[in-house]
Amino acid sequence: MARLLGAILLLAGLAGARETVVFDTDSGLFGDDGASLVMLLRSPAQVSIAAITVVPGNVWSDQGAEYLFHILDLLKRPTLVYTGAQTPLLHTPAMAREEQRRWGPIAYSGAFAENPQAALVPAPGAKLTRRQPHGGGVERLIGEIERHPGAITILALGPLTNIALALRLQPDIETKIKQIVLMGGNVRSNGNASPSAEFNFWFDAEAARLVLRSRIPKKILFDLDVCNRAPLRKAQFDEIVAAGTPITDLYREDYGRRYPGFLEHPNAVVSLWDVLPTAWLLDPAFVTRSETRYLDVQTSWGRFYGATVPLDRRQAPLATPVTLMLDIDYPRVYKLYRALLTQ
Repeated sequence: MARLLGAILLLAGLAGARETVVFDTDSGLFGDDGASLVMLLRSPAQVSIAAITVVPGNVWSDQGAEYLFHILDLLKRPTLVYTGAQTPLLHTPAMAREEQRRWGPIAYSGAFAENPQAALVPAPGAKLTRRQPHGGGVERLIGEIERHPGAITILALGPLTNIALALRLQPDIETKIKQIVLMGGNVRSNGNASPSAEFNFWFDAEAARLVLRSRIPKKILFDLDVCNRAPLRKAQFDEIVAAGTPITDLYREDYGRRYPGFLEHPNAVVSLWDVLPTAWLLDPAFVTRSETRYLDVQTSWGRFYGATVPLDRRQAPLATPVTLMLDIDYPRVYKLYRALLTQ
């Protein structure tokens, strides 16, 4: 018990001041979004979640909300969940199919591969929660920023549609946001949706461009390159599922039987992705190198749609720069990840 208490106190002291966070997610069954939610909810001394908002990405919004409700039920947290946008600003499944026909395979298309009108499915082995998400997620985001000017951190773990809509509906909130911490883009790496683009930026390139061109004072970006430095392998998966808790059982179901399928493919590797910006809120010192860049997103429809490119500042002279994370102390962040998932 003393050792556990010491670990909790250590975690509580890592980040300093408590962050007030809007958690914007395209959560699938569990994966990195679910892990991120668990990590934050198990770190109340460091983070207060002001709202959970859902955006289409990995799955359509209502299905994402159902998966979130299941995770929250396992944690015994009856938290409200708000859906925002129901589709990307311009990108559509038909466009994605045509992209694939013209320019080659799309490695991952997320919700575009699913019927948005399909009935909800429960988490494996569970019944539907029968809980209904609230609508108005974009308005809830705006409201939290207006109520707490200069204090809200947006943790954006999916496509940036909800944030882009909020900035368009209420432009003066740009400078009232404390910071946005996000996973997206591929400055130096190949993409993981198309060869040119990372999935979150590809799914809604117009939204990503709008956010990167905004005046949000502080933008913290974990792109694919730094996420590739955080690989999860079968031995680490086994360490976590050995805890045998309801959360790690769900983790086993998702990572073991779905993507990347460790139970059938023991040599598989998956990146922690959304876990990195989440962990940064709890322990920013695990980032060992970063740089400041002005970045933009390619929105001309073609083989480079969604690619991360340098910003032509003549087009967006008021845009603030991005702090691009370049390298990490991976053993340190993995230790935090494992401790919070197995708690």
